[in-house]
Amino acid sequence: MSIVDGLVYLGTSHFGYGQDAATALAGMDAIGTDAAVAVPVHPHRGEFRAANDALAAAAAGAEGRLIPLCRVDPWEGDDAVAELRRAVAGGARGLFLHPSEEHFRINDVRLVRPIVECAAELSVPVMVAAGFHLFAEPLQLGAAAAWTPQNPFVLTNGGQFNISGLSGFDAELALANANVQVQTSAMYREDFLEGVVTKFGPERLLFATASPLFTMRYERLRVDMAHFGEAERELILGGNSARIFGAVSA
Repeated sequence: MSIVDGLVYLGTSHFGYGQDAATALAGMDAIGTDAAVAVPVHPHRGEFRAANDALAAAAAGAEGRLIPLCRVDPWEGDDAVAELRRAVAGGARGLFLHPSEEHFRINDVRLVRPIVECAAELSVPVMVAAGFHLFAEPLQLGAAAAWTPQNPFVLTNGGQFNISGLSGFDAELALANANVQVQTSAMYREDFLEGVVTKFGPERLLFATASPLFTMRYERLRVDMAHFGEAERELILGGNSARIFGAVSA
């Protein structure tokens, strides 16, 4: 079984966090991760083209262990769509959107829909930093996923940081879209992760650490300690990311 981390961030962020490829790979080695889906952090001065190129170079030097996604800022309009096309032509395996850090609502039809539809046209999945108040809440995420119902729409943070009260129900509303998958990163309730598998199937849950925002070893324990069958665990730890992002075979 190959282990694929569904999300690591690379680069130095405008917001003060980051890591380089060597650090990410060392962390992966320490917990037995074979490959990781990598995205750029929010770059200084918003230079997304340079950030995407730096990530592509890091992936090229990682012997297949880093699977790059393109990050764009929807406020750039047609230039964001053009950057997605350029990056995918250069080897990016998908699109990453961060509504909170780029300050847009994920369900903004005018701003975001053209980019999401371009990803579907290019047959690459969309990953969204999810759960942020006003920018990427479950019902907003579900609306955006419905624009391209045949294209994978992957949500970080289980789709919702706050899995308490009706917020957990909101996350399930996003999962009502058959193309939506959620990641395990930051999900503090084991019963929520188990419930995703029970209610929607193991194909809908992806192991991810979101390193360096969260600790790789600790995030791995979320899957290891949950009550999953062996076949379910294999899908969650690697098979689903391999299928969606074209990562190493699980």
